[in-house]
Amino acid sequence: MADKGRASSFEHPVAMGSFRSWVRLLRGSRGIDRPYLGRLLFVTLSTLLTSPLRLYERLRYGKIVRETPVHPSPVFIVGHWRTGTTHLHNLITLDRQFGYLSTFQAMAPGFCVTGDKRIKPLLARIARKSHPTREIDNIPLSFDAPQEEDFGIANMCPYSFLHLYTFPRQAPYFFDRYVLFEDLPASTLAEWTEIYLTLLRKATFMAGGKRLVLKNPANTGRIGTLLDLFPDARFIHTVRDPYHVFRSMLHVYMTVLPRSQLQSIDRDRIEEYILTFYAKLMRKFLADQALIPPENLVEVRFEDLERNPMAQLKRVYEGLGLPGFDEAAPAVRAYLRSIEGYQKNAYEIDDEVIRKVNRHWRFAFDEWGYPLREPSGSS
Repeated sequence: MADKGRASSFEHPVAMGSFRSWVRLLRGSRGIDRPYLGRLLFVTLSTLLTSPLRLYERLRYGKIVRETPVHPSPVFIVGHWRTGTTHLHNLITLDRQFGYLSTFQAMAPGFCVTGDKRIKPLLARIARKSHPTREIDNIPLSFDAPQEEDFGIANMCPYSFLHLYTFPRQAPYFFDRYVLFEDLPASTLAEWTEIYLTLLRKATFMAGGKRLVLKNPANTGRIGTLLDLFPDARFIHTVRDPYHVFRSMLHVYMTVLPRSQLQSIDRDRIEEYILTFYAKLMRKFLADQALIPPENLVEVRFEDLERNPMAQLKRVYEGLGLPGFDEAAPAVRAYLRSIEGYQKNAYEIDDEVIRKVNRHWRFAFDEWGYPLREPSGSS
């Protein structure tokens, strides 16, 4: 894939992350392509220069964070990327009884406590000038908005699938190992678990001890591990028409890669990743969902959430035994009014998309009841 701005676009999702983790990633990178050497230098310097902030935070808040208890039954929003997880997360976290991991905490987990008052406002002003909305879906960008945990994990260690956007030629390795936890050594899983709990403890500490609502599509492949940590966790699983998931995911890759990649890759390989990863993830979830007690799992269709969000949100609260829907409803309605003019990205579902999705994801249509289309040229 050709990078739209080449290495002239000096930004990266782990630019405020661990220098040690970045060096470990580079050692296993299998090569950096020449057009991205400027970006490589930028990220290396950024992670190095922010190291004193992370050191200070460990010294100042390390013990406090370690002793912060995470609520024993967090709410996990799971589901494949581009199935409405962000929209649902934004709605539920309007309920002030809940806490969440914020965008700033995810982007700078190593110094989010000490940087909350001064560094965050500065970065927010810079971001508003260059990125007033998320480029993948036009949702307004805010450093206080809820964010998925894997951004924080990727900033703290090498054990995140998000690194596939930096090293796309190694995407299957990052996905299989750090989403599905396939062939993951016990020592690595233990390290990942401690890093994940540290992230949740920081979010809990900064939320004043509130119960967390966490949205992370990668967690769709980690159900067993999450239940080992939180046996009484609640789960919301979102689904969407597979044709639209494919087109939306292609847009994500084509948008995120030019701002992250250090290796070139062609579009055909990207489409192969999308088709393969979806099938692996959803089959894993279908196998693991039986581990979740039925009363702790609710499924939401994107189309229903889009059509009647209040009814779906009420169904979630009632299905999971969550209190406080009536108290939260006014804030949710006000938010929904504020985004009435939002236009989601529109994609053409052509015959080639239909053929590819039908060939690889037919099981999903059978499982979730979406209508299977036929290419217009078929007899």
